[in-house]
Amino acid sequence: MNLTKRLLMSLALVLPATTAAQSISQSQIEQFKSMPRAQQEALASQYGVDLDSIAGSVSQQSQRPKNVNVVEPVDAISDEERERARQEQEDNEEQDRKNGGLKPYGYDLFVGSPTTFAPVTEIPIPNNYTLGPGDVLRVQLWGKENQQLELPVSRDGTVSFPQSGPQTVAGLTFDQARQQIKKRVSEQYIGVQASVSLGELRSMRVFVLGEARNAGSYTVSSLSTITNALYVSGGIKRTGSLRKVQHKRDGKLVGELDLYDLLLAGDTSDDNRLQPGDVIFIPPVGDRVGIDGEVYRPALYELKGGTNLQELVSLAGGLTPQAYPQLVRIERNNDDFLRIIAEANLTTSKGKQAAVKPGDSIEVASISDITGQYVEVKGAATRPGRYAWVPGMRVSSVIRSLDNDLLREADKRYAAIVRTDPATDTVSVINLRLRQALDNPGGENDILLQEKDQFLIFADEGKVSARSEDQNDNERNREGARRRNQERSANETGIQDEDDEDEDYSRFSREVLFAPVLQRLKAQAKPGAPQQTIRVTGPVRYPGEYPLPASGKVADAIYVAGGLKDSASLYTAELARFGIDDEGTGETKVQNLDLQAIMKGESSVTLKSRDRLLIKSIPEFAQAKTIELDGEVRYPGEYTIRDGETLREVLQRAGGLTDNAFPEGAIFTREKLRQLEAQRLREAEERLQSDLVGVQLEGDGFGGQNAERTQQVQDLLDEVQDSRPVGRMVINLASVVESDDYQPIRLQDGDTLTVPTIPQAVSVFGEVQFPTSHLHSEGLTVDDYLERSGGPTRQADEERVYVVKADGSVMLPEKSRWFGGRSQQLAPGDTIIVPIDVDRLNQLELWSNVSQIVYQMALGAAAVGNL
Repeated sequence: MNLTKRLLMSLALVLPATTAAQSISQSQIEQFKSMPRAQQEALASQYGVDLDSIAGSVSQQSQRPKNVNVVEPVDAISDEERERARQEQEDNEEQDRKNGGLKPYGYDLFVGSPTTFAPVTEIPIPNNYTLGPGDVLRVQLWGKENQQLELPVSRDGTVSFPQSGPQTVAGLTFDQARQQIKKRVSEQYIGVQASVSLGELRSMRVFVLGEARNAGSYTVSSLSTITNALYVSGGIKRTGSLRKVQHKRDGKLVGELDLYDLLLAGDTSDDNRLQPGDVIFIPPVGDRVGIDGEVYRPALYELKGGTNLQELVSLAGGLTPQAYPQLVRIERNNDDFLRIIAEANLTTSKGKQAAVKPGDSIEVASISDITGQYVEVKGAATRPGRYAWVPGMRVSSVIRSLDNDLLREADKRYAAIVRTDPATDTVSVINLRLRQALDNPGGENDILLQEKDQFLIFADEGKVSARSEDQNDNERNREGARRRNQERSANETGIQDEDDEDEDYSRFSREVLFAPVLQRLKAQAKPGAPQQTIRVTGPVRYPGEYPLPASGKVADAIYVAGGLKDSASLYTAELARFGIDDEGTGETKVQNLDLQAIMKGESSVTLKSRDRLLIKSIPEFAQAKTIELDGEVRYPGEYTIRDGETLREVLQRAGGLTDNAFPEGAIFTREKLRQLEAQRLREAEERLQSDLVGVQLEGDGFGGQNAERTQQVQDLLDEVQDSRPVGRMVINLASVVESDDYQPIRLQDGDTLTVPTIPQAVSVFGEVQFPTSHLHSEGLTVDDYLERSGGPTRQADEERVYVVKADGSVMLPEKSRWFGGRSQQLAPGDTIIVPIDVDRLNQLELWSNVSQIVYQMALGAAAVGNL
């Protein structure tokens, strides 16, 4: 009760003041809230305190300042900003290309867009931290009385201490304020001790100007430094200086930050803490020089004051073990604005002290470049690059393991060694049986290497294709899992891809790696030393142009091209050779080769310059031709057919027709006919579109008739576009099966035969009121079935009504003696077609042909679909 009285008394005394909420401890509030409502009202009434005011102050006391995001989330970035960032990236890449691939050093520090900026505040507060409005002091009292106080610094720079009035703390350091509060507690509270710490920190507004990525004013924590504010603004543009970041206050320069000190030495001594209203100004970038070659950090570096060559090398991380310090090339502009090249020696004091000038391009040479004592590995290797050469080195000295030294997609059977003759500076190619070389180190295939030899390790396209399929399957699985995760939770981002980017193995193909070699071989050709290239075509794994094998053997040329495919014919091959006749005129001779004897070593043919080797394919190798038998066949399915085999023979292999078969309605389709029908449909569509434009251009000058014609043409065009070719060929299947005199039907690949069951319907299509199928009834004629379909429409051409028999043949009732007129009775499976009256459409003759095409397609599709 005493505690409640003190609480209510303190509340009653300070509620009218603005600091009421600041003089009540959290523990007092919690005890008061735990009392019954009636007791709270009674006590409040006793001391004349409004209970709602207490509740309001309580909520105000318990409310915590909210973090303010001063940088928008990435997903809130506008399209305009994205486009600006993309354009900036393209400009940077273009600039990098102009600089030989060198990028300015240090700007990657600010790569990325933070979703929020929240400097670390849960750290020990420095004793020299200056307090100001918005900071919160946490005071814990213990001893005779236990309380936890949170005292915000008000706008007038004071904190309100319970029962003892305000105390000024603004402008004091945290250590000074802590000592004053401890002293005050010890003097006014007998037997009570105090511990003081900082709670919530104030925020302040600073300005980031100049070459900042997003210049402007920003709200930051009071503990923020220059680098914190730079992160808020998105960093420094490439046009801004990293070495002269200026810190200004009230228009005066307070300090200057060199970010190179931070990046290279971790020195933050100049990273000053900011105060409200401070300005961080980023001036334009200063002079730059580029350094490349055998240094650890090749890049463009910004100069600050006089810089010598040794200092620049130190900025670049120093020399690598492969560096040749005696030769440093310096490319610069002279006084006449001409580009000149100078050299320096870093092993001498003069070379170390050589002055570096703005715009210089410096390259530290490699030992291997100078001495030439190296071999180089290119292509599908795990560690491509240059390796030191020593006398007696062999292939197995560089490639020790096919599994560890080569990529999984590498061709482990064949590699090439490109060798340069130091005396003539010409290149030659040595073919290497790589697996045999490693299986027998020191053997015949483990070739001795010479200086500057180049290994070309090729990709095996079969392995690459297989891995691509696996990656596609994995990607589809990952995408499915990603969608399932997104359905479970909108906040989940899905499964992380295993590979950010698929490796492009096409750059390791024979065509790509051999391209510069072939160009060199062609360039060095001259009279007496012809071009040492050949071309291999046909069923080999990698047909193309290749260097002439040193052995000149056909078998070696085929081995270079990846070997023969199983479709290659061993009986014959063809060698075309370019030569010159006795009169000095170029001529081509063709020679047939016994490839089987050549591959066995029983025959030898020496290849020469520009020879073209053609490997022939086995005729119709593995070209399976099939026919699909469906419906009422004893054993339906897909049958492989032989050349010249007929439909009757295949039906006999399939057991013939069943008892329910209706051979008169069999549908026989052929792929070539389907392609022809598709072409006719395309032509009809193009002509109809042209006619439609013509009708529309005529206008509506005939009492609205053109509008009707336009709609009719549009409807017909829609029917053409919706039609699908079938490729049906009319046959008499009963005669095919039973009559020896019937013309044999020689089958083609892709043919299909569908035999329906015995039908019971007659169908009516076209311009009738209700197109449908009717149950066949003996004695009914064409007119009877038309009447049952509601009769013809206004657009029907009653004089051209025709009947399509079940076997696909067409009969005209008005002209056929077989029909005997429109009163002729119909058979099951027949289809009546009522065409459109094209004479009503002002002599557009094409439409009649088009309508026939459409109805034929529709009839075939309907017949197949009704089986």
